[in-house]
Amino acid sequence: MEGLAALYKAQDIESVFQQYILPWSVNIVLAIIVLVVGRWITKRIVKFFRGVMERAEYDHMLINFLAATLQALLMIVVIVAALDRLGVATTSIVAVLGAAGVAVGLALQGSLQNFAAGIMILIFRPFRAGDYIEAGGSAGTVEKVGIFSTTMSSTDNKEVIVPNGNIYRDTITNYSARPTRRIDLVIRVGYDSDLKKAKELLNTLVSNEPRVLSHPEAFVAVSEMTDSSINFVVRPWVNTGDYLAVKCSLIETIKLEFDQEGIEIPYPQLDVHMANSP
Repeated sequence: MEGLAALYKAQDIESVFQQYILPWSVNIVLAIIVLVVGRWITKRIVKFFRGVMERAEYDHMLINFLAATLQALLMIVVIVAALDRLGVATTSIVAVLGAAGVAVGLALQGSLQNFAAGIMILIFRPFRAGDYIEAGGSAGTVEKVGIFSTTMSSTDNKEVIVPNGNIYRDTITNYSARPTRRIDLVIRVGYDSDLKKAKELLNTLVSNEPRVLSHPEAFVAVSEMTDSSINFVVRPWVNTGDYLAVKCSLIETIKLEFDQEGIEIPYPQLDVHMANSP
């Protein structure tokens, strides 16, 4: 009887081993393999992605953020696959993660708009640090482009932080994007002044300015005749960095030369004619 009992006990242990211990052991080993191999593949994919982004010369902040996001998403897939290998019901886990994502998205709707706009700005790069831009109702020199906001420095050295959503859904004017810019001046001349002399003087002053580019050629011409003046348009081309300095210099030089040559620059005035009373 004792021998028979021992035989039954041995059979029970073998049955438990075959039905529970062995399958669980295999599943645990396979889950560990999935984790190790998945982590190795994830690192390789992220490294390849980072290399492609760096060769494309994208912003380092964008590269780091996208690489971290990609790594997190891939690791979630690997962990879910490992749990599935262990027999855990991963459908409910995925559903919970999806519901949590929707809830967070609704709670952070405004922030997510700025985040999405920041990603688009960093990818398409309509401007970079150091550019002078006008966007989102503000103007200034870009100091830093972040994921949620862009920091600019105004001309009077104020720090301006603009949400990326405001920038991306508005018109962006980048004054530093092109290597050259055209200066547009309107010079008013009185009707009693010598028109040909004024035009020759304007052409001379523009050509004598060393920072004015020879190509494209500067344009000086009469544009219109108003009630109190004849207007010239003066349009020289300069390097973008010289724009403001050359514009101010030309305005000052034209005023001084016109005064010296006796060319009138009219200003609003009222002429009153008194009739002799009897």
